[in-house]
Amino acid sequence: MAMAQADLEGIYRAYIACLNQQDWSRLGQFVHDDAIHNDRRIGLSGYVDMLKRDFDEIPDLSFNVQMLVSDSRYVASRLGFDCTPRGTFLGLPINGRRVSFAENVIYEFLDGKIMQVWSVIDKSAIEAQFLF
Repeated sequence: MAMAQADLEGIYRAYIACLNQQDWSRLGQFVHDDAIHNDRRIGLSGYVDMLKRDFDEIPDLSFNVQMLVSDSRYVASRLGFDCTPRGTFLGLPINGRRVSFAENVIYEFLDGKIMQVWSVIDKSAIEAQFLF
């Protein structure tokens, strides 16, 4: 079922707030039980596990919406990050150093919930901040 553009943007912003609050018990309000992330069906439980892992590896992780475009079924967002990942991040030895980068994400919604996510992180922006 298609939703009004403003409704979808509101749902998306509430989803981002849920992530930033790490309120995993509410994530099912925003993510479909059969969610797909980068062409892998991980379901809601896999989605929660993925996010918990992200916050474990990056304790100061915060999702910041820099750009948001939507229609009745899709949301495209550019998320900005300024954080200090522990250890290795995206195969890079960050080891607690501060990095800034962006993630470009497209979400497909079904019945008001995220059904599919396509995500690309700008790894070259991280590499440019350090000599690896």
